[in-house]
Amino acid sequence: MSVDGLPLSERLARQIEAGGPISVAHFMGEANQHYYATRDPLGMDGDFTTAPEISQMFGELIGLCLADVWMRSGRRPGALYAELGPGRGTLAADALRAMESAAFAPRVHFVETSPVLRERQRALLPHIVHHDGIEQLPETGPLLVVANEFFDALPVRQSIRVQDEWRERVVLASRSEEGIRFVPAVGYRRIESGLPAIAATADDGHIIETPLAGAEAAYALAHRIAKQGGAAIVVDYGYEGPAIGDTLQAVRDHRFADPFADPGEVDLTAHVDFTMIGNMARQAGLRVLGPVGQGTFLGELGIDARAAQLAQASPERAEEVEAARLRLTSPDAMGTLFKAMAWVHPAWADPAGFGV
Repeated sequence: MSVDGLPLSERLARQIEAGGPISVAHFMGEANQHYYATRDPLGMDGDFTTAPEISQMFGELIGLCLADVWMRSGRRPGALYAELGPGRGTLAADALRAMESAAFAPRVHFVETSPVLRERQRALLPHIVHHDGIEQLPETGPLLVVANEFFDALPVRQSIRVQDEWRERVVLASRSEEGIRFVPAVGYRRIESGLPAIAATADDGHIIETPLAGAEAAYALAHRIAKQGGAAIVVDYGYEGPAIGDTLQAVRDHRFADPFADPGEVDLTAHVDFTMIGNMARQAGLRVLGPVGQGTFLGELGIDARAAQLAQASPERAEEVEAARLRLTSPDAMGTLFKAMAWVHPAWADPAGFGV
């Protein structure tokens, strides 16, 4: 149910009936806000699994990477670990344990709006501090930030080519005995700015996605790092834009689903334009490394050696550890579709894992 007591589908249908079609971005934003606020979507009993849930190696290597950056940048006091969209807190727990082994114990702050996930996170890490947005993070002390599968869940504007112009893609609603049906359509609003140069040569029906919410979040975070010092590691699935194509997708019970069916009951994502969010960091004055494939990133951080250590310590888990390593790094799994990028304050050292 939504905050006003109506099912989300009903509320969206009434919005459309009263004010006309809504944008894809609005639909995606409303759907995901409800989705994440009402469940823990992770794991075999949920809808999808993220890298930290596959293996402890993922979080451990990122934690050691950030600890190394902090040490090589002068061990500056007051540093804090901040994670955007931290899921169950698994990545942070593994990262902080690895940091502690390197004699680094930063304060921990999460940007998380889901009450369900906040409860899971507190059960695992009782001393964390929660925030609703990036702007609420502490304004003093260097920021060491992790954003794993955060940007892909932020709403994107979709523009569709219609003859000689671009229109915003919208969502319509219709009612029948079977219920409410939502479908995408071409809107009346013309898009006359903010499109890349490749838009001029696109064919009819082609779609361009503009990550307005992602760019805003990236800009806000980058400015905080530029002001306070530190670095961010962003890991997500995506591409180096600009590009043409519809990447909006839905996942339910670990299977792809119709993005416009059952809003708020499926996980909606769009591939991340790493060029766009990287440019936001550059505008703030940060140094940008990558993107590189997740497999390359974890390989340079030492996942092979860590996997060997875990297998040696627990021989009965050797096959499980190797399967997890391959899932995280292989090109036919998460190794190339998922990418890593770093944003670094000019006075800080470059993180390992990016071939520098």
